[in-house]
Amino acid sequence: MRAISPSLLAADFGNLQRECEMINASSAEYLHIDVMDGHFVPNITFGAPVVKSLRPFTEKTFDCHLMISEPLKYAQDFANAGADIINFHIECQSPIDETIEKIHSPGCMAGLTLKP
Repeated sequence: MRAISPSLLAADFGNLQRECEMINASSAEYLHIDVMDGHFVPNITFGAPVVKSLRPFTEKTFDCHLMISEPLKYAQDFANAGADIINFHIECQSPIDETIEKIHSPGCMAGLTLKP
């Protein structure tokens, strides 16, 4: 099975509501949200407040990819902001099992990725 998951990084940041409306009109099933902390990876992108601000504009599945050093510290924030799936890297500084439990506790799906 294949799923279309456009990345928020490709959006016009000045018009995120319009970009969500465009995704709503598409056959995309997910919205992929790359979260970068400037430490685990060199770029800085979106935090939980941005995710929360987008949630009212789409019912698409939010797939949040936490490319951050300490996902355990922030998993609950992203779940509260509206994430449906939270992926994090096995090379992170957080305990893997504890992080997965933290993601699952509010009902989110967890995924593990390898740093490319």
